[in-house]
Amino acid sequence: MSRITVIDYGMGNLASVQKALVRLGYEPHLTNQVTDIETASRLILPGVGAFGAAMSNLGELGLIDPLRDYCSSGRPFLGICLGMQLVMTHSSEQGSHTGLDIIPGRVAKFYETSPAPSDIKIPHMGWNGLNIKQRSGMLSDVAENASVYFVHSYYVVPEDSKNVAAESTHGETFCSVAANGNIWATQFHPEKSGAVGLSMLRSFCELPS
Repeated sequence: MSRITVIDYGMGNLASVQKALVRLGYEPHLTNQVTDIETASRLILPGVGAFGAAMSNLGELGLIDPLRDYCSSGRPFLGICLGMQLVMTHSSEQGSHTGLDIIPGRVAKFYETSPAPSDIKIPHMGWNGLNIKQRSGMLSDVAENASVYFVHSYYVVPEDSKNVAAESTHGETFCSVAANGNIWATQFHPEKSGAVGLSMLRSFCELPS
């Protein structure tokens, strides 16, 4: 059984990620140890909560540089929800915070400069479709407009549009999947997105390391 390393830094939605990986036939290995990151063949960074607190936790555990080193190694990496946002350069959520800077970009809030229309609820919560821009890697077998499950008030804005692998729209159009070589990140929760999400997780777990 192949092992998939999952970072436990106190802010991850770990139970559902573990369950999804087991269902797919993989062995999830939860850890906050540097040596486990250094030796991992595939790495998942989940996350639920605030950007600043998450970066603080990663810093206190000494995981920031090991995560950056891992991502530069060419091995597969997946950030989920807050984990996606953490790979950006900086975030304006509850102040100004520096991210992992693995994919250059920023984290923005829905309707940052104007009120949301009355029919748009924030946080964006529920099922929404994917407009696929790059049919490769995790998205190789995903149908256009396939629905996945979101819970978020912030979203990523990569500096380079080539890093936008899929978009979704909730009043505003935003990046719902980011990619850069071996680096993948989803704003939605694939582990909560039914058969489509499981298919994407399987594709990630089968990427060459």
